[in-house]
Amino acid sequence: MSFGPPSAGFPPVATSAWTPPSEIEQVLFEAKGRGDWAAYFGALARGRLFFEIDKSGADATPRATYAVFGYDPRVAGGRIWAVYTEGMLPAPEPHRVFDWNYLEWFAKVWTPSDPPMIVVNPGSPCEAFLPSAPPHSASWAQYGQQAPARKHAMRLRTLRVGGPLHGPVAHGLACGALLCVSNGSFWNAMAWHGTGYPGERRRLSEWWGITTREEWQYHLRDLLACEQRSSVWEFALGLRRTIARDFGGHVDPGYWRQAAATVIRARSDGSIVVSEDGVTKTDPRPASEVEARIEGVQRLIGRITRYEARMRADGVLDENRYVSSVDAWDLGRASKMARWGLGARFGTLREAESAVVQAGRSAALAYKSWQDFSAGYILGRCLHFDDEEFGDWYQDMVEAHRILMSDPGSPWLNIPFR
Repeated sequence: MSFGPPSAGFPPVATSAWTPPSEIEQVLFEAKGRGDWAAYFGALARGRLFFEIDKSGADATPRATYAVFGYDPRVAGGRIWAVYTEGMLPAPEPHRVFDWNYLEWFAKVWTPSDPPMIVVNPGSPCEAFLPSAPPHSASWAQYGQQAPARKHAMRLRTLRVGGPLHGPVAHGLACGALLCVSNGSFWNAMAWHGTGYPGERRRLSEWWGITTREEWQYHLRDLLACEQRSSVWEFALGLRRTIARDFGGHVDPGYWRQAAATVIRARSDGSIVVSEDGVTKTDPRPASEVEARIEGVQRLIGRITRYEARMRADGVLDENRYVSSVDAWDLGRASKMARWGLGARFGTLREAESAVVQAGRSAALAYKSWQDFSAGYILGRCLHFDDEEFGDWYQDMVEAHRILMSDPGSPWLNIPFR
């Protein structure tokens, strides 16, 4: 079986100094070098293949597919369908967007008006030419049809080229690494395509209610300012920080609960407020409202202490350590929100990079180490989603934390936190 260039005599692609961007391109390059097309297409079938789509068509009908075909003079007639593995995607441009599918899909959707050739990673040392029409397409489509179940495996993925490995941008990207490991995306992909243009738009719409650039900007600003995590969480954790500072570190949970009740009652008796409009006095809160708030905060303190005990048992927190703040929950999501907005074309690469750097700087001011940052992120995520079930919302982050704290290639082991 041969899937080399469609005819002889074309100038060879230089390979001597080429570094494959990621593992999949490495496998394709080596398999092609050996002439092992079974290994080549077996690897190709296990991952996503991206292709350009028409942006206006995708905006008008998000569930439809509007493929944009390309040109290659090496192919008879010149028309090709260019597809890319994840590490080979071009940098994001405002009006050029991509979607993805698996290998066998391209054979299933072929029509006689489509180009006669699909080109994988065109122009690269790991490129391959696939005749798109039956019966030839059956030769390569079979690898997708026979591929094992494409289960998501949690692991650290790094771009060897095309993504920063050190410096302020890399530091800010590493603040989103827990989600990247959990979702199987490159932690250092600043030029973000994610799940493709339609997928990134869906993600923001379904999870955040974001459908416009203005809404993306609002949420990104809020996350960078740490305004999306609960003020009640921050009250409870801030109170514990104050007690720890005043009493030498250890804070008894019972004393913490009692102190919370004292502070809430004191703040509810009415107070003098000085503002630009003058001096006003607030009315006292009803006793029932005050007691309900005390009960809620004391319940929250119980949840926090139980999560921290579990995190100590699971190695996320060191013994006798506690979570100082859940700002990491917002800052880690800000690092990702910047990229999600780029993938959805609500923002530019420059805007996304600036936000990522800001997230990293704020994290370095709020925490002492990657481990402290991680614990704050995990606690915030669990307070928001998990409800003390210690289910996937918790377990996935613990597994991602362990990978990032142990993998030799982890940014958390190679980029200083401060």
